[in-house]
Amino acid sequence: MSIQVIQQAINYMEEHICEPINYVQVAEKVHMSGYNFHRTFSFIVGMTANEYIRNRRLTLAVVELQTTDISVMDAAYKYGYESPESFAKAFTRFHGVIPRQAKQKGTNFICFNRL
Repeated sequence: MSIQVIQQAINYMEEHICEPINYVQVAEKVHMSGYNFHRTFSFIVGMTANEYIRNRRLTLAVVELQTTDISVMDAAYKYGYESPESFAKAFTRFHGVIPRQAKQKGTNFICFNRL
């Protein structure tokens, strides 16, 4: 598997980041088995494809919370969480602050940029 295939997978994930996707669907798009894709992506990137998707969603969510008037509830559903509570838990674990604090200027966050 080449770096170009990994990049194709990342491009697909980014294009569909707000949709319910997982590594099996991404593997199909780059014509690999889920098992081989999972192992190879993890080895090359250093995290699973699902972790990549989650980290990118949480980064996009914090940017949107800071720059727009979107509510925490709307952000939770937009970025694939089943409830605002599950979103808040993941958000706090990743960023170290609760989502409501994202609205405050000067709050520092973790930004996971596109690979």
